[in-house]
Amino acid sequence: MTSAIAAIALGSNLGDSPRILEAAIAHLDSTPGISVQQTSGWYQTAAIGPPQPDYLNGCALVQVQLTPQQLLARLLEIEQQFGRIRQERWGPRTLDLDLLFYDDAIVATPNLEVPHPRMKERAFVLGCSNK
Repeated sequence: MTSAIAAIALGSNLGDSPRILEAAIAHLDSTPGISVQQTSGWYQTAAIGPPQPDYLNGCALVQVQLTPQQLLARLLEIEQQFGRIRQERWGPRTLDLDLLFYDDAIVATPNLEVPHPRMKERAFVLGCSNK
């Protein structure tokens, strides 16, 4: 497999969000097939959905030797390792990892849409987009 550049959005609004996000970056970088190339700063953003605390968000550019589906599977595993429990749509979470783009690929499957359909609604994404 050849390598690709992907962007991953990170968010947290439960627990010690700064520590969680820094640990998530380190975890991504130590994951086989993922190498963090660049990260944005952290941005406080209002939550969308049910009443909940504001989010701390940022993003990372990563070089990957994984397909988009394999990368998504790794991201979901990492969320679970950080205590993510999916109870309600847009509910609060310890860690949220979203695949924003994967090179110039367009993916439309039941469990993955790339580029991320709401990427342009998230100002913090501008901090690491190379598009």
